[in-house]
Amino acid sequence: MLNNDARGGSIMEKQEPSSNSPVSKPVEIANKVNRILEKCMPLLAPLGIALAVLIPGVFLPLRPLVILFFAIMTFAGALRLRLRELGKVVSSPLPIVFFFVSARVVLPVLIFFLSRLLFKNDPDLVAGFVLLYAVPTAVTGFIWVSIFKGDPALSLALIMVDTILAPVVTPGTIWILLRTSVSLDILGMVVSLIFMILLPTILAMIMNETSKGKFTVAADPWLTPLSKILILLLIATNSAVVLPDLRLDNLQLGLFIPVCAGITVLGFVCGKLTGLAARMGKEQQCPLFFASGLKNVNASLTLGVEFFPGAAALPTILGFIIQQMFAAILGRVMLGKIDKGK
Repeated sequence: MLNNDARGGSIMEKQEPSSNSPVSKPVEIANKVNRILEKCMPLLAPLGIALAVLIPGVFLPLRPLVILFFAIMTFAGALRLRLRELGKVVSSPLPIVFFFVSARVVLPVLIFFLSRLLFKNDPDLVAGFVLLYAVPTAVTGFIWVSIFKGDPALSLALIMVDTILAPVVTPGTIWILLRTSVSLDILGMVVSLIFMILLPTILAMIMNETSKGKFTVAADPWLTPLSKILILLLIATNSAVVLPDLRLDNLQLGLFIPVCAGITVLGFVCGKLTGLAARMGKEQQCPLFFASGLKNVNASLTLGVEFFPGAAALPTILGFIIQQMFAAILGRVMLGKIDKGK
């Protein structure tokens, strides 16, 4: 969903006012603030965690607002989604089918058995890994697809379909894999996902379509920096809730950190192999690669805080820090430079 993902770049062609339209002073200030926050994006996750450790009392009162914060972030990101992008790939849905078989069936099952094998005495940690790979793909995947010159329409379609189906797919995956190991409030999870992801996405797309992009142009200078601020608040608030309950001495950190890194790599590799197995060109492999490897870690952390024991949040907290880094490194290694035409 629309995740740690409010990075600022466009997920569709940027809708700008005409060059003759004057930009007001408040909008100039908002754009400047957004550029500053954009440069600080790599620091937001560690900064949020550090603030949660140093001044948890500031953020704990915000816990009732985390679903609202997330809904605002989802709305801001979904304003850039257009139904016509989905229409471009409807005539050839095979890549989406391959993605769902790989990322929504094969990958969660692999991660469940791998984490259970390595952490058989810690079901909460196993639940955390499953949760991280049960949530929808990250919107920031589109930015990476643009950088590596992949198929933007397919990337948007994967994000849209995965996001819209999240209230069914995410709780369903968790229930199938974890129902015997942890106590689950599946109905509560479904309701939270509807309010956090589904309704804001539908509302944003309706407003964008009915206004022919004008609402997005007007709201974007304000919602984009606000989303980045909300990312920091979400990380700090959720971390302040879960960190006191984590018993780091019992979490086998010497094993946990490399396993978390390895599972992150596995997600990207699974996406790459799916594209190769489907005999797709490099442009179509690229969206599958990033959609499989990048997960909506904000959604994972929020659900983890609301519905899981404290230790289940640890894979997500580390995921905040390493997913984007691995996207850059593995993208270079596995995708290289994609030539879209001379």
